Amino acid sequence: MGVAIRAAGEGDRELIVRLLDDAFQDDPVSGWIFPDAEYRRTTHHKLMAAFTDSVFADGRIDLAEDGAACALWLSMPGEAHAADGADEAVALREFVDPDNERVETIARLMDEGHPTGRAHEYLWMIAVAPGRQGEGLGAALIRHVLERCDREGLPAYLEASSERSTKLYARLGYTFTDRTLDLPDGPRMYPMWREPRTVLG
Repeated sequence: MGVAIRAAGEGDRELIVRLLDDAFQDDPVSGWIFPDAEYRRTTHHKLMAAFTDSVFADGRIDLAEDGAACALWLSMPGEAHAADGADEAVALREFVDPDNERVETIARLMDEGHPTGRAHEYLWMIAVAPGRQGEGLGAALIRHVLERCDREGLPAYLEASSERSTKLYARLGYTFTDRTLDLPDGPRMYPMWREPRTVLG
């Protein structure tokens, strides 16, 4: 049975932030940003809210109709983006957790590692409710956009937050770029790129 998917609107913001917060509480990168588990439970949602608002402003959020999963996408232009990543990283830290340098570090690292030179679809984050993982919801959300990428000849990019998750993305046609993003004294992230597939017919 297919997964019903719709574009999220501002009225879905609270649901999306909660989905992201729940799904990423135990993620290695979130654990590095907020090492104290109790503090993470009270603060992590602010980072997810900032990401949600950023994508609502500049991208698109797809939502499973039953509210169990969401995917945050940005359409990246081919030309190099303006060098405002440092300012955005500072603003993110000040909004989320002013004394936590790691919020700024992760934003800078992802910005500096992002490929330029070709327009592409960027899967910033994908979240599936913890009780619904393993049902294929995440793959369905990703395929929803990759099918359009294939029709339009667009590549796609993401950063996997664990080596385990790279296997899911590999099944969808992404390949590891051979260069990890290494968080200081922390986990690695795995940038992955997908060339569009030829659509027959």
